[in-house]
Amino acid sequence: MAAPVYTRILLKISGEALEGPAHRGGIDFDTVGKFADEIAAVAREGVQIGLVVGGGNIFRGATGAETGLDRPTGDYMGMLATVINALAVQAAIETRGVGTRVLSAIEMPPVAERYIRRRATRHLDKGRVVIFAAGTGNPFFTTDTAAALRANEIGAEVLLKATKVDGIYDADPKTHPDAKRFDSLSYTEALTRNLRVMDATAISLCRENRLPVIVFDLNTPGNIFRVLHGEPIGTLVKGD
Repeated sequence: MAAPVYTRILLKISGEALEGPAHRGGIDFDTVGKFADEIAAVAREGVQIGLVVGGGNIFRGATGAETGLDRPTGDYMGMLATVINALAVQAAIETRGVGTRVLSAIEMPPVAERYIRRRATRHLDKGRVVIFAAGTGNPFFTTDTAAALRANEIGAEVLLKATKVDGIYDADPKTHPDAKRFDSLSYTEALTRNLRVMDATAISLCRENRLPVIVFDLNTPGNIFRVLHGEPIGTLVKGD
């Protein structure tokens, strides 16, 4: 089998992906286990993996703001939700014999290390999966932006965004059966078409640093492995 085409990657998984097929909120540990199987398999091949997990399965800051909760408070609550998810993913990956570290943008020494860039890269060099929790540590920034930021900080070769669909479409494929899927897009196209693959801040950060983004379907078993071995899956967002 061919070797992986990337040596250091940042994988972004939404919090909703951890809900499992029932989509009732919370964490479905069977689903987490399946993701952990794939991540552990890739890590054993020598790929250095940074991981950002969202918190929408537990609490979403923007939703809290709609109920009258002020946005900064809601966003901090969402950051804490990402820490819960990070600990769940950490436990699942370590059960499979792969070392991990959770690095949090908000200090909480009993459960996670404080995020420091050089510490993160040292863990990666030692073959540990590094799970970045608590977003950027600041309100008004999404976990997509946190993923783009961390990917650039650690020198990742690609940002993999795992979603519920098999790439980027020009309309919602669930409501528009004739929606067109893109094999590739430029950063500028993704922004000007308002395709909502990631928020504008995240896409702009990737564009400024020429970091390619691959958007693919997480729910198809083996897709993480296939992407890292160079199979043309999903949509590639790259230079203009």
